Amino acid sequence: MTSKKRGNVWLAVAGLVVNETGDWLVVKKKYGGLKGKWSIPAGFVQENETIDEAVIREVKEETGIMCKVQGVLGIRSGVIKNEISDNMIIFSLKMVGEQEIITQEEELYEAVFKSPEQLKVDDQTSVLLRYYMEMQENQLTSMNETINPGDQFGYTSYKLFY
Repeated sequence: MTSKKRGNVWLAVAGLVVNETGDWLVVKKKYGGLKGKWSIPAGFVQENETIDEAVIREVKEETGIMCKVQGVLGIRSGVIKNEISDNMIIFSLKMVGEQEIITQEEELYEAVFKSPEQLKVDDQTSVLLRYYMEMQENQLTSMNETINPGDQFGYTSYKLFY
């Protein structure tokens, strides 16, 4: 998708998947500012999905791994060249059962599980990953899917992250 189709306000998601041994699911992209760097699966939200649905879809598309949302790690927001508002919600995800990685070779060089210790000493680890290595799990937000703000709004899906 080109930036013209996205307009000047971008909404993206990324997912930090941690397996049962504490290793992180990381990818090396073939394009963009993170080309050749270890980062977490990420992509843009589509018009027919909520942010949590988008992150689950993106992780599945890039790595073949099915997950469920644990919470929100944070929000990254910036402005590119004084023109584009570039926003990303970063989720903490849990793998659903044992699975094998299936790397999406069109976009990625590689998708693997690596320990935070391995990532700390790898000069190809992205700045964002380095930051999240320092975060504590108690900094996660939670998700509530049971709230209905009122039928007058016409929401087909409504979730509160707090």
